Amino acid sequence: MRGLANRDLTARLAMELSMAAARVLGDAGAFEGHRPVAVVGRDPRASGEFLEAAVVAGLAGAGVDVRRLGVLPTPAVAYLTRELGADLGVMLSASHNPAPDNGIKFFDRSGYKLPDELEDRIEAKLGRLDEGWEAPTGAGVGRVVEAHGELDRYAEHLLSTLEVPLSGLRVVVDCAHGAAAELAPGLLRRAGAEVFEIGTEPDGLNINDGVGSTHLGTLREAVLRHGADAGVAFDGDADRCLAVTSGGEVVDGDQIMAILALELHEAGRLPAGTVVATVMSNLGFKLALQGHGLKILETSVGDRYVLEAMREGGYGFGGEQSGHVIMLEHGTTGDGLLTGLHLLGAVARRGRPLDELAKCMTRLPQVLINVRGVDKARARTSVELLAAIEAAELELGASGRVLIRPSGTEPMVRVMVEAAAEEQAHDIAERLADVVRTHL
Repeated sequence: MRGLANRDLTARLAMELSMAAARVLGDAGAFEGHRPVAVVGRDPRASGEFLEAAVVAGLAGAGVDVRRLGVLPTPAVAYLTRELGADLGVMLSASHNPAPDNGIKFFDRSGYKLPDELEDRIEAKLGRLDEGWEAPTGAGVGRVVEAHGELDRYAEHLLSTLEVPLSGLRVVVDCAHGAAAELAPGLLRRAGAEVFEIGTEPDGLNINDGVGSTHLGTLREAVLRHGADAGVAFDGDADRCLAVTSGGEVVDGDQIMAILALELHEAGRLPAGTVVATVMSNLGFKLALQGHGLKILETSVGDRYVLEAMREGGYGFGGEQSGHVIMLEHGTTGDGLLTGLHLLGAVARRGRPLDELAKCMTRLPQVLINVRGVDKARARTSVELLAAIEAAELELGASGRVLIRPSGTEPMVRVMVEAAAEEQAHDIAERLADVVRTHL
């Protein structure tokens, strides 16, 4: 759930949602035979303070003991839910969204996002909380304790996954004034790197404001100014990571995945020689991995779908172009700090600069046009659009591709074209966008 805090996402809704989650999980037998425990974390948004209080009140009011983790990354909540033996994990964050927004995300006792079926039941329970239920009293109400020190447990876990020290590397880290601001710089220093930090002064209102993985210009300038070997940037809740080379070139999620997939493959730790990625991953990424004999399994856009495919197929590595990278060997969700550590670890282990490692794939020109105010439901049935797509695919041949994707949340259709030449990609994308505007 995500929206404008105190308008879309109110304290009352947050409290009722957490109560509904406790009720549904209890009815599903998740708490059978023991007193339930939940862990709750948040990013540093100002609204997180009152929303956290509401979530904690709802859980405790439903008879759930609560450990308040304080400000920490989303993947830390996922890890600590499992590590501390909690029945439920709750994270308050709107990720890369601006400061006025906030959101609520649930994790099950294994550290995975709740399945669709349980989320649907929680949604259905909203507004019907009193049906067949008597609120606990006395010793039955949940108790609340502070557990801010558990962040160290997560930090130790991350460091334990790194096989080589980062000694000798000069690194700029951009924490987006977000959830990783306290943890990330010290973590990289403990790993051996010389660290320059930006975006590490959250005030509750400046999260993602001109910094972080959605504003890489700030990181690029800092890398060039300090003469650093590389820079890594996280988003507000630190579940994604993007990077910048010593020369200021952006290394996106596809390039990061290509580097790490080849590292895992060489070490014999890439199950079935397969990487799970979304349909938005660059064609150059797919061609590069196929050139090394690796397989690509494509999913719909969203780290949720990547993770579902990984778990169903027994695969261990996957992610998105946006920088969500999932390494199931070490975590249950996208983890920006884990990704950054292993990317820099590859640089240290190879003894080669990041820009050289990123050359393992050639990123084909990719043009994305969002066409708004159209009937997205007709995107897959319009005869005119289907004919235009077929003509474009014939023109591109094997050197490019077309992807027409209705937005999941807005009356909008995304037109994406990849081609060997940027001019051709732009030309075809504009033509297809015109067809969408005219016929949808």
